[in-house]
Amino acid sequence: MPKGTGKVISTNKKANHDYFIEQTYETGMVLQGTEIKSMRAGRVNLKDSFARVQNGEVFLHNLHISPYEQGNRYNHDPLRTRKLLLHRKQINQLIGLTKEEGYALVPLKIYLKNGYAKLLIGLGKGKKKYDKRDDLKKKEAKRDIERAFRERQKE
Repeated sequence: MPKGTGKVISTNKKANHDYFIEQTYETGMVLQGTEIKSMRAGRVNLKDSFARVQNGEVFLHNLHISPYEQGNRYNHDPLRTRKLLLHRKQINQLIGLTKEEGYALVPLKIYLKNGYAKLLIGLGKGKKKYDKRDDLKKKEAKRDIERAFRERQKE
């Protein structure tokens, strides 16, 4: 099964707007207690999250997983830092790549694959303001072309 396929739980729509994604990595996550139940219910927010390499391990910060309603005292801290599971070779590669100026590890989407929660992280280079404007112009032009093409098809 190719990476990034499975039942999508949450996507980070701002990631492609704010970064040029150069490489992607499929990672597992170390979860506690009722976190997987909340994820299966779709109660996850990737919006402000980011990954960082610390002490030779990769950690995910600011991922919000809402507490499970039936979890009572077994619930978890919604914004706790979660460890990501990668191969040593991949971590060493990420250490070198993220030290370069302007690169960051950006979570792209969370999905279920064979019953396990997986996270697709991307190595992204930050976009400047003019890059974002340029992307918006291209998207608008493409939309206008498609609209004109559809109108011609109706005639």
